[in-house]
Amino acid sequence: MPISPAPRRLARTIRTLAAAVGLAAASALSLPSAVTAAPSQPTASQLAGVRAAVAGTGVDGIAWYTDTASHRVVVTADATVSAAEIATIRKAAGSTGAVRVTRTAGVFRPLLSAGAAIYGGQYRCSLGFNVVKGGTYYFLTAGHCGKVADTWYSDSRHSTLIGPTIGYTFPGHDYALVRYDNSSLSHPGGFTAANAYVGESVKRTGSTSGTHSGTVTALDVTVHYSGGGGTVRGLIQTTVCAEPGDSGGPMYDGSKGLGITSGGSGDCSSGGTTFFQPLPQAASAYGVTVY
Repeated sequence: MPISPAPRRLARTIRTLAAAVGLAAASALSLPSAVTAAPSQPTASQLAGVRAAVAGTGVDGIAWYTDTASHRVVVTADATVSAAEIATIRKAAGSTGAVRVTRTAGVFRPLLSAGAAIYGGQYRCSLGFNVVKGGTYYFLTAGHCGKVADTWYSDSRHSTLIGPTIGYTFPGHDYALVRYDNSSLSHPGGFTAANAYVGESVKRTGSTSGTHSGTVTALDVTVHYSGGGGTVRGLIQTTVCAEPGDSGGPMYDGSKGLGITSGGSGDCSSGGTTFFQPLPQAASAYGVTVY
């Protein structure tokens, strides 16, 4: 039986409404994906710009590195950094959200002290790694130690000579080379130079606090030491504690020599953050071999 014009008009209306509802539904379903799309991550060049901006603030007592997992520049501020200085850092970093600021107890400083182990002038540091070049024996220690003493001794009375500082770099990097001129002194080895990695369990030995352990938390870290202590780049950041006089001492993982103690905050009672000059870079700078 043929459909009357009215039902045909009704059918067309229903089809039109259905089509309209379908379009509306499709439109409604498409909206959430547009609203919840993940924001773009900062680019490598933007992160480099943030690092440069942080460095340009001139704020002492901070360390920073790029966290590639979170795509952020992580800034660690010691106890000397004020709220106003943190605001300065955030402002310098801009509005990209590419900076994260954390706090640590204590003061970032080169760990130099007057006392025992290796002595130069009025200072005490720690021997790092023994090295050799062309049959001549040396050891590596911190650059800020080499900067303050031309000659090193094994006792506080300066009666047993070790030898002279041949070269040092500080600030910028933090390593120094001392030659063994006293043939009566032994210089045992047992290490090979290796690169540290984030998450690695490590130990550090120093003349003040002995041996302590911790974990590598970041690489390629830049530090502005407090009190005009200088800026050092390319450091290894760790949770190992250290104290004044431990400067120059070795950080290692078994027989892998990883770093030379540069500086940090805290002590071995309360803990802290400690930074290390990578050993392979120091050895390469002087053309010596760690043994």
